[in-house]
Amino acid sequence: MDIIRSRRSIRRFLPDEVKQEDIEGILEAAMFAPSAGNQRPWEFIVVKNETRREQMSKAGPYSRPAAKAPVVILICGDSSRETHKNYWPVDCSAATENMLLEATARNLGSVWLGVYPRQERMEYLSHLFQLPEHIHPFAMVCIGYANEKPAARGFYDPSRVSWEEFGKKKA
Repeated sequence: MDIIRSRRSIRRFLPDEVKQEDIEGILEAAMFAPSAGNQRPWEFIVVKNETRREQMSKAGPYSRPAAKAPVVILICGDSSRETHKNYWPVDCSAATENMLLEATARNLGSVWLGVYPRQERMEYLSHLFQLPEHIHPFAMVCIGYANEKPAARGFYDPSRVSWEEFGKKKA
């Protein structure tokens, strides 16, 4: 639970290069994610090129951190691999969360930048990367050494928990 509790969304990064072994470890963690029927419908594009990261930062109004992160990974869903139709976004979500947690475990900062289901963002990145029709941009994860330290805070809210049936609170 320590990694889960210590993970923060980092939007400002130091310019230091991220080690290749860390990038590959983060990708490995992503691929350990559960998926519907073990269909594993994900594809990853690792981007270190400054010009390309700058272009990615224009995908949406909250994508600016991509310009300054040393590494941006574009997570995509491959609908041609689906044996369980329409589960690719769920599967890619699990992979993305694993990436964030592994980055934290490696003392790296990261942030999940949403792409799916915003059609304009998906189309922008599909065009930028010339993706085939069956490959769908899902999210971008920016990775690097943190240049900020957001305060720790708790998120557990017992008012959002029901016991045995909706609306029934713990006795």
